[in-house]
Amino acid sequence: MKKRFLAIVLMTITALIVSACGTSKSSETSGTGSDGQKKELRVVTDAAYAPFEYMEGDKIVGFDIDFLKAVAKEAGYELKIENVGWDPIFVEIKSKRADLAVSSITINDDRKQTYDFSLPYFLSTNKILVREDSDIKSAADLKGKVVAVQNGTTGQEAMDKLLGKNSKDIKKFDNNNLAIMEMLSGGADAVVADNGVVEVYAKNNPKEQLKVIEDSGSFEAEFYGLLFPKGTELKADFDKAIKKVFENGTYEKIYQEWFGQKPNMEKLKAEQEASK
Repeated sequence: MKKRFLAIVLMTITALIVSACGTSKSSETSGTGSDGQKKELRVVTDAAYAPFEYMEGDKIVGFDIDFLKAVAKEAGYELKIENVGWDPIFVEIKSKRADLAVSSITINDDRKQTYDFSLPYFLSTNKILVREDSDIKSAADLKGKVVAVQNGTTGQEAMDKLLGKNSKDIKKFDNNNLAIMEMLSGGADAVVADNGVVEVYAKNNPKEQLKVIEDSGSFEAEFYGLLFPKGTELKADFDKAIKKVFENGTYEKIYQEWFGQKPNMEKLKAEQEASK
């Protein structure tokens, strides 16, 4: 009877050890909790920046959203994406009330002091949106003109440098949609914003008779990144996943679906290597 009791005890201990090993392995998997369920992350965005992130009914859609979903799937995380507006994004991330943000956020040294960024995932540059009959042909021609921009963006920063930080000729708005509406209503001569925004708007609204002006000599190339609280452990998981979606063709497929052309993969990958 003692032998039988001892055998039962040994079997129970063995089962517990095996079970414990299985639990430990599960908890080490990226994005997976000890219960085997994928961890849900709170993501914040400013869904007024088509085609990157915008509202379609009550749903948030866009290039950034499709890209992030592909990366999160690769990393093993579920997402809860909330539209909070541009300025609140940075408050939510700094206070760690949100896990990450995606909103066409340009990586720069100033923001790096307060936040962590993922590897770069999008190459952008500011361009000028004007009416087809406009005499504006370059950034230099914006002097003496009224320019509409989204407040807190690199487009605004570029105009601050060109026209003066407190220039009355710079009209600042909460989003680019409002900036474009201001130009269309005659309240501004031009809009300066990221190329993806103005190019898609001009293409999708041919009746407005708009044109996009590129001035690479005046506007530097920029790179977008996912925004994280400083010191987060999520960055490593997402950087690894970003590399995978770049390598397996997923990124290029999503890019072509939204922009109708291939991305500059060579320049993007070079920037990713330089960012390590």
